[in-house]
Amino acid sequence: MRSVYLLPVFVLALLGCSDDECTTRVSQSRLDAVNQAKLTQDVAAIDVFLDDAGIAAIEDPSGMRYVITLEGTGTKPCLESAITFKYKGMLMDGTVFDESTTGLTYPLKNLILGWQIVLPKLKAGTKATLYIPSGFGYGPAALPGIPANSNLIFEIELVSV
Repeated sequence: MRSVYLLPVFVLALLGCSDDECTTRVSQSRLDAVNQAKLTQDVAAIDVFLDDAGIAAIEDPSGMRYVITLEGTGTKPCLESAITFKYKGMLMDGTVFDESTTGLTYPLKNLILGWQIVLPKLKAGTKATLYIPSGFGYGPAALPGIPANSNLIFEIELVSV
């Protein structure tokens, strides 16, 4: 099950970025390409889940919700950055569909949109829980262990950038 759900069909070479080529925000056209009606519905469902669980999450304007459980002190990644991370991916009912307890390294731009939205805001060493609307995850695609249009939870440790 390892990292199959986080990567696109192909993986580009690991890239770094210099300050003058550092992209930290997903383009508005990529955000607009997500089904906005479904996004509104998903965000509302995530907000109910968080309220019911008594979780105070940071609300990103994109619709992403996240909680920082440990603030890191390292560098923040660019979309072009290779990041090393550990994670556990879950459905909203808590069912774990994938995890890695050893560090995996991939370019952030090759990972799901929800990660691309939030991780540039986090410093290396940070541990966070991301609440991802379906359109920022796998959308209408059903994958093994992940039904179509599933809102997702990822516990992430951004090991290094």
